[in-house]
Amino acid sequence: MEFPGEASERVARTLLEHGPQTAAELAELLSMTSAGVRRHLAALVEGGFVVAHERVPYGPAPKRGRGRPGNVFTLTAHGRAACGSSSDDLALAALRYLAAEHGAEAVVGFARDRARSLADQLNVGSSGSPEEVAAALTSVGYAAEVQPLGDLAVQLCQHNCPVVGVAREFPEICEAETAELARLLNRHVTRLATLAHGDEVCTTVIPLSPSTEQQFPRTSPHRTQRRVSA
Repeated sequence: MEFPGEASERVARTLLEHGPQTAAELAELLSMTSAGVRRHLAALVEGGFVVAHERVPYGPAPKRGRGRPGNVFTLTAHGRAACGSSSDDLALAALRYLAAEHGAEAVVGFARDRARSLADQLNVGSSGSPEEVAAALTSVGYAAEVQPLGDLAVQLCQHNCPVVGVAREFPEICEAETAELARLLNRHVTRLATLAHGDEVCTTVIPLSPSTEQQFPRTSPHRTQRRVSA
């Protein structure tokens, strides 16, 4: 899968790194003219790499101002795959072998170990705030931000996932990340959507008040059963 051109690929990769953007926002990020960005966006939409929305596809609806609001552009699954790398193929081959030779628990163990390593890399300490976790996730490629959800919770939005190709086949990766996120925040979190499942953003609901009843351990007794295809 190839992009229509080098400039169009730059536009697509900017959406991958920064999440949904308007043409004007992309023009500012890329130091391009709005007309030039719109031309590349049109080619990307026609090729199925990008889709246009009237609003960001998550969170509360924005208040309408004067004039017609600009479209917000996001990558499709096709566009994300085009931005991917061959490392996904190697990771998938390794995990398929691990599942076939050693069973589902080996995959779960790998996923938990990777999630722990990611949490250590974030370096936010215990009971970090959602904003601190989002900033740390962004620094390692997840393009994360926090959106308000009333007075009781916030929503963590991750616009990119470096391992989305692997997580599509091995949901244990997402499950382990979610469990480790709960431990970092010391809160019960709820994952609502994932890029791996075809959604346009990974969203996790986080209550504003930390848990006072439970300290989340590094590992959990959850056991995942999976069917290994021949």
